[in-house]
Amino acid sequence: MRDIILLQCTECKSKNYSTTKNKKNTPDKLQLKKYCKHCRKHTLHKETKA
Repeated sequence: MRDIILLQCTECKSKNYSTTKNKKNTPDKLQLKKYCKHCRKHTLHKETKA
């Protein structure tokens, strides 16, 4: 049930984090504020396909 997803920075477009999510419980795309090591600040990261 759980699928692997990648989180991509919205500012520099680098794929920094990978995580899993249950698509039945959360069908919409995941958005989290995470630290980007390339931008050196906390930015919004959106879900992309693995």
